[in-house]
Amino acid sequence: MSTSPITIAIVEDNDGMRGSLEKIVKSDAGMKCLATFPAGEPAVRDLPGLNPRVVLMDINLPGMSGVQCVSQLARTLLHTQIIMLTVYDDTDAIFQSLAAGASGYLLKPVRATQLLDAIREVHQGGAPMSSNIARRVVQTFKKPLMPEDTELAQLSPREREVLEMLARGLLQKEIAQQLGVSYWTIQTHIGRIYEKLHVHSRSQAVARLKS
Repeated sequence: MSTSPITIAIVEDNDGMRGSLEKIVKSDAGMKCLATFPAGEPAVRDLPGLNPRVVLMDINLPGMSGVQCVSQLARTLLHTQIIMLTVYDDTDAIFQSLAAGASGYLLKPVRATQLLDAIREVHQGGAPMSSNIARRVVQTFKKPLMPEDTELAQLSPREREVLEMLARGLLQKEIAQQLGVSYWTIQTHIGRIYEKLHVHSRSQAVARLKS
């Protein structure tokens, strides 16, 4: 009795890398590449109709970022597993990707055997990560537990909600759409968040949430 191949889609802006990933996937008889995309926008548009089991997602895409793409796809592809691919082991990017809905995180360049093993692992419910990425995750959870940040505690429930959505990689206009308020209302919330946390940027605010 034959089993159906694992269906895969690739989102990668670099032509050479995209071709290499596709070649690796096609080299395994147990896998099938449904489509490749050079950017996040066409992927968000077309992937729901293809419904792949696994998506390989570059985190640094032109226009819509990989994190933003994952955040949107996670709402429509409920049974699709997403593996992030990146040349950077940036802690913020790792956690933004995982919070957005990714299930794995690999550093490029990735060996063919490593990639194929990761696809099979995530398809079976695992969470494949490059060893140094996994170490970053473990180190974060080994931090001693501290009382709630007193400045974070000053945030209103809505401000906390907005901050958590920023941490998931959503754009201000996306947050406004999800909360059913205007773009300017979200800007006002973010201004108050910065003031209460004594920060000056999105990354600084998100870092406070994760500290």
